[in-house]
Amino acid sequence: MFPSSEENDPAPTASITLTDETGRSLPCYIERSLFVGDIEYVLLLPEDSAIEIFAWQGEGDEEEAVPIEDDETIDQIFATAEAVLAEQNLILRRTAFALTVAGELPPVEDAELFTLESEEEGSELEPEQLQLLSNFYHQEQEYSIYTPLDPLLFFAKMTPTGKPELLSQEEFNKIQPLLEEQLFDEMD
Repeated sequence: MFPSSEENDPAPTASITLTDETGRSLPCYIERSLFVGDIEYVLLLPEDSAIEIFAWQGEGDEEEAVPIEDDETIDQIFATAEAVLAEQNLILRRTAFALTVAGELPPVEDAELFTLESEEEGSELEPEQLQLLSNFYHQEQEYSIYTPLDPLLFFAKMTPTGKPELLSQEEFNKIQPLLEEQLFDEMD
């Protein structure tokens, strides 16, 4: 997380909306704002909690969770996922860049945690801890809905029109050293 700086921090309730190419929106809080040169960069936290849906494949010790990311499958299972989350007073939303739920998440219980390890070779990503929210079946396929314990954050630059534009991985890699330098300068 970025350290606080009065001149760069927005008001605690400042928010902005990300929009994807399909027109879906994702309301976010502005967690941090930084200027590098004359470009403003913002760290955004979705207002609602992100969720991930996994399909269970295989049997017994060979069973593995496969993330559901394609729109066609999400379209097929959305109503069922929405209904099982509604039983917990959670409202499933099809937002830009991620599925989210509005409402109060249940307390974290160790027995309900799942650790997702990156399978990409050479990946430096830390294993991700997820909290189980619900399980359901759709056409004899078992699915599980999880929410990450670490918040989902987006890094964007502000356009001249005042709209946030997500940085590509290439853009982020290029600007990251400059941002780190500025943050370390502020910490001194």
